[in-house]
Amino acid sequence: MSNKIKLNQAIYFITGTDTDIGKTVCTKALLQAANKQHKATLGYKPISAGCEVTIDGLRNEDALILQQHSSIQLPYSMINPVAYQQPIAPHIAAAEIEQAIDINLIDKGLSQLKQHNPDLLLIEGAGGWHLPINNKQLLSTWVVEQKIPLIVIVGLKLGCLNHALLTIESIRHSGGVIAGWIANHSQQNMPYVNENIATLKSFIAEPLLAEIPYMDNIDQQNLADLCDIEF
Repeated sequence: MSNKIKLNQAIYFITGTDTDIGKTVCTKALLQAANKQHKATLGYKPISAGCEVTIDGLRNEDALILQQHSSIQLPYSMINPVAYQQPIAPHIAAAEIEQAIDINLIDKGLSQLKQHNPDLLLIEGAGGWHLPINNKQLLSTWVVEQKIPLIVIVGLKLGCLNHALLTIESIRHSGGVIAGWIANHSQQNMPYVNENIATLKSFIAEPLLAEIPYMDNIDQQNLADLCDIEF
């Protein structure tokens, strides 16, 4: 009998305890693990800020990683429909070029990806849980309304206990459903890291899905075996 944790849903939203705590690393690991199990996978980065200007248009590094590690290969515009050049809060980046983030475009993008019948569709958020899409709306509200279960990425660094527990509490208060969490070593040689993980386990009822070690460069890394998960 397998001891792997079973994830039964086809769609998950990947959120984090902060920005730059490893959501993309962990999403890549989950995609690679599902690919290894011969599942049809897709990564979706609906909103990105901090894009490079290329001859093909704006390109976001995180979205490109999701595209690369999806077994279903689709055009970049389907993976990342809302993209901004400046590495700032997306709704501010949108306002700077006199645009507004259209939640209907994000809805449409998700519907189009579903038509390709992925076994696993991972939607990576931007920043933390409560990402504003304008001065009145949050992306987290859309996630709850869509009834998409969440995987929470905890960046292991000083302050992670407070950030993680506040994020978990906020998701529950918002009506979100947490499928599990991933501990990502976003800081090299964090003091008492095992004690921090143990504390998080004692407060978070949902399962720890994976522990991702600190890496200087993830480009060539195969992370599939770090996720003891059955898809």
